[in-house]
Amino acid sequence: MNPYQPAPTCFRHPDRPTGLACTRCGRPACPECLTPAAVGQHCVECYQQGRNDVRPVRNAAGMAVGQQRPQPYVTWALIAINVLVFAATAIQAKSVMDNQNSRLFFDWVLIPGLIEGEWWRALGAGFLHYGIIHLAVNMFALYVLGPYCEIALGRVRFLAVYLVSLLGGSAATVLFSSALTASAGASGAIYGLFGAVAIVMLRTRQNLTQILVLLLINLVITFSVPGISIWGHLGGLLAGTVASAGILYLPGWLKARDLRTASIIGWATVAAVAVLEVLVIVLAAPNVLVN
Repeated sequence: MNPYQPAPTCFRHPDRPTGLACTRCGRPACPECLTPAAVGQHCVECYQQGRNDVRPVRNAAGMAVGQQRPQPYVTWALIAINVLVFAATAIQAKSVMDNQNSRLFFDWVLIPGLIEGEWWRALGAGFLHYGIIHLAVNMFALYVLGPYCEIALGRVRFLAVYLVSLLGGSAATVLFSSALTASAGASGAIYGLFGAVAIVMLRTRQNLTQILVLLLINLVITFSVPGISIWGHLGGLLAGTVASAGILYLPGWLKARDLRTASIIGWATVAAVAVLEVLVIVLAAPNVLVN
């Protein structure tokens, strides 16, 4: 009778004797099949199971946070669309400073007295700009605010907040401006992003001083420089702030029990803001008077 027991073999490679074992399941395994763990070493299957059991880290908006910083593709796409639309108007007008003298600009610019029956102006005007300087200022603001907001909210929700902010600026313009006032630009959407960034920073308990100072400076410019659409800026700011608060705060206020419910509440808020804006535009358009 042999007093010596044969050496155990790797459970994945029966031809390999080993003195090692997985500290989680206890099965013998060769060095190739073991991975160092916080305590001991795990076999391939236990290591994979452990990874599956780890819940992903999520930010305040419920977005999974990975090790690699996501690229703000929606921000780049919005900038590209604005630039392409400007290029089209500049080519038609044969001028980068007087591009408003183009057919596309005339067809899309927001004029409250013309919006009834031409509803596309409410969104189209947000992609027009009066000259290259107007475009550069707004695109720089989008370049600064967009990536932060997009990463915090997620691409789809960021785009939704951007669009309802744009539409909010148009709704306020139709409601409060005179019939022949022509307005264009991404400023309403940009002001909505100011509000969104402030809500994100408030939700994540960051210092709001910088964003509030920037917003205050822009509001001073809005009220002091002639020709700027005050109502477009304020409408966009209000819409973006409310939509973002609905995404980040309302689920907690309503005690949502899981991410799916929280997501539904957030989207319901964004949809409600958009519906209200459309109703304002549709109901106010027939009553626009020439001052």
